[in-house]
Parts: sequence; C-alpha cells; structure tokens
Amino acid sequence: MHKMKRSVAVNQIGYPINGQKTAIVTEKSSGFHIAEEGTNKIVYRGNASPPTFDLSSGSIVRKADFSELSKPGTYVVVDDEGNRSTPFVVEERPYVELHNGLLKAFYYLRCGVTLDERYAGKWGHESCHTTLGAVHGEEGLYLDGNGGWHDAGDYGKYVVAGAKAVADLLLAYEMYPKAFSKSIPLPESDQLMPDVLHECKVELDFLFKMQDKRSGGVYHKLTTRHFPGLSVMPEDDLAELVFSPISAAATASYAAIMAFASRIYRSYDPSYADKCLNSAEYAWEWIMEHPEAGDFKNPPDITTGEYGDDCIYDEKYWAAAELYHTTNQEEYHFAFRHYSTKSFSKCELGWADVGGYGTISYLRKGKTEESQSLYTSLQQELIQEAERLLVICEKDGYGISLEENDYIWGSNMVLMNRAMLLLIAREWSPKPEYVNAATQHLHYLLGKNTLYLSYVTGFGTRSVMNPHHRPSVGDHVDAPVPGMVVGGPNRNLNDEIMEQTLKGKPAAASYIDHEDSYAGNEITIYWNSPAVFVVSYFNQ
Repeated sequence: MHKMKRSVAVNQIGYPINGQKTAIVTEKSSGFHIAEEGTNKIVYRGNASPPTFDLSSGSIVRKADFSELSKPGTYVVVDDEGNRSTPFVVEERPYVELHNGLLKAFYYLRCGVTLDERYAGKWGHESCHTTLGAVHGEEGLYLDGNGGWHDAGDYGKYVVAGAKAVADLLLAYEMYPKAFSKSIPLPESDQLMPDVLHECKVELDFLFKMQDKRSGGVYHKLTTRHFPGLSVMPEDDLAELVFSPISAAATASYAAIMAFASRIYRSYDPSYADKCLNSAEYAWEWIMEHPEAGDFKNPPDITTGEYGDDCIYDEKYWAAAELYHTTNQEEYHFAFRHYSTKSFSKCELGWADVGGYGTISYLRKGKTEESQSLYTSLQQELIQEAERLLVICEKDGYGISLEENDYIWGSNMVLMNRAMLLLIAREWSPKPEYVNAATQHLHYLLGKNTLYLSYVTGFGTRSVMNPHHRPSVGDHVDAPVPGMVVGGPNRNLNDEIMEQTLKGKPAAASYIDHEDSYAGNEITIYWNSPAVFVVSYFNQ
C-alpha cells in the first residue's frame, strides 16, 4: 500500500449535494480549499474551526466544513500546509454502489449453496455445511439446518444474531423503500419483490429450521463443536454440525422477527406471511410455558460463539410488540405492557439488548386510546436517548456519539446502531440535527476518522484489506470479499495481536488491520445490517 501523509480525513466515498460536508484537518491548518481532482482548479475556500482536543483519538483536530459546495464533481480537500485528502465525489446520491455492496455482503455469507462466478465474481465457493446436524443431548436425532447466512468470520449460524440482522434490513426497507429500487442482482431477482426481501428470506427460511416442531422452542445456534482454522474455506469445514439446546433468548427473538416478517411479506406472498405468523405464535406459546427459562450457556463440548444473555425481558418485550403490531390481539398488548415495567434499555439495538426494536415497533403501530400514556412515555424515552447522543456528538472531535468507553468489541456496530436510532427518532421529532449527526457517523465509518481508514472492505481509496473472515483469508484472492463492515477500534484489546501491537494507544486508534484480530477486524451480519439501514436513508 502506498505511503501517504495522513493529515486530511474525509468520507472517501463522497458527500450528497444537499448534505453536511465536513473533513478533519491538522491542528496547524486554519484554512483549507477544495480543488477539482485532475485539474486542481479551486472551487471553494473556507476556514477550519478552532483546534479542539479530541479525547477518544488523543489528537487535536479542526473541522473543515464545506457544506456550501453544491456543484457535482470529484474533489480533494487541501489544507494550509498542502496536505491533500483522498479524492471523493459530491453528487445527488453518492452511496448507490456502497448500499448495493453492503447488501451484497449477505449474499457472500450464504451457507449451503454454491456461490458461482455469475453472482460472486472471484469470491465464489462450493456449497458447504449441507449435512444433517445432531441435536445436542438427544441421541440419534438429526435435523436439516441447511441455508441461511454464516454469522461472521466463522461459519456458525446463531438465531439471536440473525434476528437482529433481519430486523435492521426489514426496518430499512419498511422506512426507506425507495432506496431498494435497484437490483443487486441476486439469483432470485425477479423485478417483483425487492432484492432485500429475497435476501432476508434466505435467512428466514433457515430460521424456520431452527424451531423445534414438537414444542415451538428454538435451538440457540447451529455450529460445529469448535471453530475451524482461519484459512479453512466453507466447503472444507467438514466437522459434525450440532444444534445447541433451545434457549429463551433465541425463541423470543425468533417470535419477534417472524411476526415482523409476516407484515412485510404479506403483500408479496400471503401464504409465506401466514407461515411466519403461525410459527411466531408457536414460539410465543413456548415462552409462556417456560417463564423461568434463563440464560443460554455453551454445553461443555462446544466452544463456538455463545451469544449468552443474562436478561431475557427485552427479547420478550420485542416479541410481544411485534405480535401485537401484527395481530392487534390484546394478549400481546397485555404482555408488552407487563414487560415494559421491567428494567432494561428501551432504546438499544444490539443482538443482546433488543429493547429498541420493541419500542420502535410499538411506536410505529401508532397511538390508541388505551395505549396513550405508555406510547407517550416510550416516545419521550426514544427522543431523550437521541438528545443524549447529540450532546456526545457536540463534544466529540469527529462529531460522533462514541465516548471512550464505547470503543469496544464491535464499536462500529455501536456507531451504526446509534446513527440508526438518530434517524428513527426523526419520525417523532423531525430535527435536522439528528440527520446531521447520523451523517457524521457515516463519514466516520468511511474514512473521516483518526486512522484515515474506510472500515468497509472494497470501498474507499484506503480501506480494510485483512479482515478476520475465513473465506477472505483462504480463497487465494488478494482483495477481501467486498462490502463487509469490520468491528473497528476496541480499547479493551481482546485478542493477542491487539495486545501485542496496540498497548497505550487512544481508544479510537486501538485497531489493527490484521487477519488475526478477531476482536477488531472480524465481520458480522449484524455490523453490516445497521450500516445498510443508515445508508438506505441517504440512498432514497
């Protein structure tokens, strides 16, 4: 990779004509100009903001705001000292390809099918994980678990992770349908149903197989007993597949996402929508019959991702909200009101803390006579959280809502979840500040950060090259599989390579682009999914 003097950080993809446009220049630069790439013709001059110390990156930064520049073109930012940014575009919809790429990543993560050259290009592989899986603790019982998406850099398939990812994609489609008018394309593309719904159906069809047909409960995950080596391609991962035991978190998340899906697919495929709803209600019966079911723990012989969760109330809250939204039945409304009194965040959008999805579903259903006070209090809570994030953004040198303690394993998910929440809060409080703040989060992801790096593989002049992702390591193709969001800076340095190389670094700089860095450089479906949501807003 060519060495460049890194001193002007920009969104390496570009900026919408009417959006907020900012770059970060060095502390010595009080001014800057924008030049056309190629001709070097100066099209804009501006003053940088006064220098401020940014705690998370440990650096002094100045903001260069060129929002007034509205002429389409390809530009660079040049500071007072002659330092240049990477080139970027200014145009009406600069994120069409990015949006497509983030969504296409889910296709590359498909399990159980051959990814052929027509759709996968040079990143194809043979079909994988097609054998029956043994049900843990049930001698002689084997089930079909074919399909769905590989969860991350490994080949496991986890229900709670899948539910969050599908929820983000369905919400993006529900709120910003115009963003999905272009075909990816996929093998299923038919010009009738948008590709995002074809892709979600791949995961939903797999999730059906995770439901125990005898009880309605849902198996927590389907994995091999241990992770394969880092260079093992999916088709060479031949260890026995095992369905881990049923869990309350998986069953409630399943009920929620199936109830949500039944609403979305109703107008395209009513019988599929019925199947989703029936299976959601069956899962709900299991939840009602097992009120004491607690946290999932890995069985002693399984060491793959645990996805444990010591609070199940938020999953039940989400399930009740979606079932109520879909069926209008009082029993679900009663359950939702009951779980709303429990102590958990009503605004989080993680895989472990899903309360935000319950709140959003309930609010989007709309206010009724009987729900007025709960509706109003949840609406206030959501707006309060958006306001809290705005305050953090105002203090942060890069304009984002991450404080030092937020640079954890998967900080880019925290980043995109918060941008998503800011955009959703607009539905009830249409403040332009929310969009401006969400915009800064996207700029950060795409290179306007202290490392001058786009955290999306294949997008940006200087983007991640060595993700912790088995096919990207094992496929003998130099470029990583494109369109994948990596975890990002992690101040806790939870893997050996981080521990060895990053000690003493500031929180936002605690990142290394290395394939062994599973705690900073892995990819997952639920880091991509909120990024799809955020980019969908800007891609309408």
